Amino acid sequence: MGSTTNAEPAPYWNPYAAGFALGLVLLATYVLFGWGLGSSSAPTRLAVAAMDVVAPAYTEAHGYWGAYVAGGENPLQDWMVFEVIGVFFGGIVGAYSSGRMQMSPAVDKGPRIGSGTRLTAAFAGGIILGFAARLARGCTSGQALTGGAVLAVGSWAFMLAVFAGAYATAPFIRRLWR
Repeated sequence: MGSTTNAEPAPYWNPYAAGFALGLVLLATYVLFGWGLGSSSAPTRLAVAAMDVVAPAYTEAHGYWGAYVAGGENPLQDWMVFEVIGVFFGGIVGAYSSGRMQMSPAVDKGPRIGSGTRLTAAFAGGIILGFAARLARGCTSGQALTGGAVLAVGSWAFMLAVFAGAYATAPFIRRLWR
């Protein structure tokens, strides 16, 4: 949400305190559930649940989707679905508690890009990242936080590739924000 006044926005949370808290949450998920954080399985489970309503025989017979509904299991009965719901509400609490919550909708963007283009690019980027997360068998939170915490070589390679890609594309995107 963007600011409609020239006033400085409230500061973000202290990144060290937020990182420490995130580390404690990651540790708690290992202790309580036996694995770490991630978010890409929640949209997958939502898509499978929708497919199971529309075409249950196809979903059950499908090599990939069928594993989510095997034995009559409800694909939405997974703690990661509730984790993503918690992340959504946690974002609201975080924005409110830091004084950055706005009730009027706005689109953060630079002066060289329109709101429609900004939203279209964000939506397209989200679709691409969601697809890539399934190919990589995990999103950035699952790969970087969970895989990185257990020193998985593939997760560290993934993180390096993400940072390299971000640094390579940042100059092009930055032009739209100035």
